[in-house]
Amino acid sequence: QVQLVESGGGLVQAGGSLRLSCAPSGRTFGMYGRAWFRQAPGKEREFVAAISWSGGRIDYADSVKGRFTISRDNAKNTVYLQMNSLKPEDTAVYHCAADGNPWYSGRYYAADDYEFWGQGTQVTVSS
Repeated sequence: QVQLVESGGGLVQAGGSLRLSCAPSGRTFGMYGRAWFRQAPGKEREFVAAISWSGGRIDYADSVKGRFTISRDNAKNTVYLQMNSLKPEDTAVYHCAADGNPWYSGRYYAADDYEFWGQGTQVTVSS
């Protein structure tokens, strides 16, 4: 079964940093767009960042611009999310996603357009 596996979550104080990783299990995603979404308790899943298969196109939610950096290593089939200057409002379960078409359709920010998902990793930022 194809699966994406996230790691790197944890508890950190406000102003701290975490680096999330997402690697596939069961297949490769070399030509797929990859993204990070997050979901806080009682809220809908929201877009965080996306990167095209080549890494040449990247976009971020306004709430994380200047603090988070998405990157990928296609040799390792892994995508990363470096999170700096973390705030309590960043607390959520972070999910990675993959799909073949998000940048072609222009809907790389839409969770419904991603076919493959991970189970998520909890990020908790204390004040």
